[in-house]
Amino acid sequence: MIRLGYRHLTTVAALTLVLAACGSAPTTRFYTLVAPAATEVAPSSASAGAAFQFEMLPVSVPAQVDQPPLVVRQGDQSVAVLQGERWIAPLGDEVRGALSADLARDFNAQDVSGLPAGSKPVMRIKLDVRRFDSMPGSYALIDAAWSVRPLKGGEPLACTSRISEPVGSGFDALVQGHQRAIARLAGQIGAAAGALAAGNKPVCPPG
Repeated sequence: MIRLGYRHLTTVAALTLVLAACGSAPTTRFYTLVAPAATEVAPSSASAGAAFQFEMLPVSVPAQVDQPPLVVRQGDQSVAVLQGERWIAPLGDEVRGALSADLARDFNAQDVSGLPAGSKPVMRIKLDVRRFDSMPGSYALIDAAWSVRPLKGGEPLACTSRISEPVGSGFDALVQGHQRAIARLAGQIGAAAGALAAGNKPVCPPG
C-alpha cells in the first residue's frame, strides 16, 4: 500500500481547489453598439443616397459610464457596474463607430475621417453624449448635443436630442435598445447634413 504524507495530501487538495475554481470562473460577455450589417435597426425617414460625405470627430461620453463594464441603473438613485458584461471597445469609440455605420447605411454617405475627400460636400459632425442611461427591462436612453458644419462655407447647425427606447429583459435587449437609439440619432444628424449639403436651411429635431 502506498502511503501519502500529510504535506503531499495538502498539496493535492490545494491543487484540486484551484482547478475547481478555474473551472467555475464566470464567463465575461462582450457587447458592441455597431449593429450587424445585414440588420435594419431603424431606417431613417430621409431618402437614401444623400449627396454628402462626413468627417466624424471623437465622441465624448459621461465619465460615469466611460468604462469597460456596462453601468446600469437599478432604480432612481443606485447603479450597478457589471464586471461580467463589457463593451468590446471604449464606449466613446463604440458610439462613434455605430453612428458612422448608421449614417453610411441609411444615407449612403462615406466617412472620410483621415481620408482624402471626394467631390461631394463634406460635413463635420461633433457629438457630445450627456447621458447614456441603461435600465434593463425598461429603457435605453441617449441625451446628446451635436453639431453639423460644412467644411467649405455654410452656416453650422447645433442641436440637442433626447432619445429613449423601450427594452425587454436581458442585456442583449438593452444593447439592441441603444443600437436603435443611435440609429434614430443618425437619422436626425443625417437629415441635417443632407439639407446643409443641398444648400437648404435645416432645423433641429423637435424635443
